[in-house]
Amino acid sequence: MKITLMGAAKCVTGSCTLLEFEGKKILVDCGMRQGRDAKEAPSEFGFAPEEIDAVFLTHAHIDHSGLIPLLVKRGYKGKVHCTEATAKLCSIMFPDAGHIQEMETEWENRKNARAGKPLVEPLYTAEEARAAIKSLNAHGYGRAEIMDGVAAEFVDAGHLLGASSIKLLLTENGKQNRLVFSGDIGNTNIPLMKDPVYITDDVDIVFMETTYGDRLRDPVDPKEAFRNALTDALRTGGNIVIPSFAVGRTQELLYEISVFLDEGSVPGLENVPVYIDSPLGIAATQIFESEGPAYYDDEAKAYEAEGIRFFSFATLRVAKTTEESKAINFDEHQKIIISSSGMCDAGRIKHHLKHNLWRADSTVIFVGYQAAGTLGRSILDGAKHVRICGEEIRVNANIVNIEGFSGHADKAGLLEWIKHFPKTVKRVFLMHGEEQVMRKFAQDVRALGYNVLIPELYATYDSATFEKAAEAPHIMEKAPVIFDIREILEKLRLKAESGSVEQAEAIKRDLRALAQKWGD
Repeated sequence: MKITLMGAAKCVTGSCTLLEFEGKKILVDCGMRQGRDAKEAPSEFGFAPEEIDAVFLTHAHIDHSGLIPLLVKRGYKGKVHCTEATAKLCSIMFPDAGHIQEMETEWENRKNARAGKPLVEPLYTAEEARAAIKSLNAHGYGRAEIMDGVAAEFVDAGHLLGASSIKLLLTENGKQNRLVFSGDIGNTNIPLMKDPVYITDDVDIVFMETTYGDRLRDPVDPKEAFRNALTDALRTGGNIVIPSFAVGRTQELLYEISVFLDEGSVPGLENVPVYIDSPLGIAATQIFESEGPAYYDDEAKAYEAEGIRFFSFATLRVAKTTEESKAINFDEHQKIIISSSGMCDAGRIKHHLKHNLWRADSTVIFVGYQAAGTLGRSILDGAKHVRICGEEIRVNANIVNIEGFSGHADKAGLLEWIKHFPKTVKRVFLMHGEEQVMRKFAQDVRALGYNVLIPELYATYDSATFEKAAEAPHIMEKAPVIFDIREILEKLRLKAESGSVEQAEAIKRDLRALAQKWGD
């Protein structure tokens, strides 16, 4: 079997692994790169989408699922196998991602037009993303027979509604290869999620995330830290802006706020409106409200039995339209604004930061991971000025960071997860983490008695020897050249459109001659 890491190798985002065996090609996750990783993303897949036989999706977050619409657009005809809740979340997340692509492309093309540069197209549109929803094939937790020689078992990863670790059973030359993909391993203190299920089976290879592999969770209870942060911020009188992942983190914050209101433990909270300003966050909250109870832990079940309404308390407001979103910043009363994206690189949160970062009475509360290269990371790292929507904004607001809300297990949680596997595991591939984090975490995993491999991005490994395959250069290595060719062709197209008929005919003749030269 050939194993190629197409993403999340020595980087955090863009999870995508290609498996090739017995004439079959399978993908596990097909995620979008974010932050600094996005700047190094190629314009092409490193494989032909139409040749992929099946896709397995661990969970709905965009860094694991965000390129599935592009995969379908480029010719993938098969199914995307995931859990039922993941399919429901993807049905709202795919179109939202397409809409963001369209909006960002429109903004970039306005700049390109002014500079005389070629126009660009979005990776995919909202309409194309909606078409990809048809590829989703939902399964319950447990075993599923996918095709001849391919079976899968979905195991609750405790990270997000429907999130799973996936065990694949792949038959090659009459022998069964047993692979486990961790997906994102969840924390153990998320009331809206059950704890991760540990896998104790004898397997051959484990692919494991390492996002927080170098740190232990802050001993301060995140709920207490959030309560204190809200209490302090309410005293200042300014707005409280919370960048939040629309799916998962937003609902967790609403849960905590609803409990604070019931307890009366945050003075004045009952007088301040709480806005969800994210169309995706609003839609996801509706799914959590209908599907979530099946995933609640004991704490959430107890509060629910007491009658606490996690997602419909009296001061909760939603901003569905652009006009409603804009109106929030023209209301002078104090308010709590929960908006996306969580890393502040896209979405309505950028406008709320633009309106509030410069105010000394405002508070910005970070409650999630901020990848290197993102706006959120810059603010968190202490930048005095940041650029938002083309305007330089001074950072005067009080900045608070609460790490304990992370949906990812910390170092202790990751080690607890891996150590349940027998020591007969042939290799543990470390992925989905910054390189320096992986190297530190690898030492801890080796100390437990496992053989560890930190794979290279785009490298292909043999599942028998775990050696890098000596093959022809991967298409990813040619991606910059392919991008240049596309850019040249686009310039010629624009020239043909704007020039005379004679110029257009000349360009066509030259291109046809070039195509014939290269074997067309």
